[in-house]
Amino acid sequence: MERMPGSTRGTTPGRSVGTMTNRATRTALIVIGVVALLIGLLFAGQGANLIPGSSMTGDRTWLYIGAALAVVGVVLLVLALRRRRPGP
Repeated sequence: MERMPGSTRGTTPGRSVGTMTNRATRTALIVIGVVALLIGLLFAGQGANLIPGSSMTGDRTWLYIGAALAVVGVVLLVLALRRRRPGP
């Protein structure tokens, strides 16, 4: 069923559908972003032989996987925390 132009049913006035305005979505992205960043840093630290005690220690593969995961975490945090400009 298509929405009629000008219809506001199911939306919050002044907010468009599909933007990062839902508080639960923002909170979920922040939590997932922090977890990804922390796990990525842990993996990278083990891969760089900075954190001993596992089979991942000293294996460069985990350094690269950890760095990539940390970048994903940062991107998620930036998306969740950036402020949206008010619409027209």
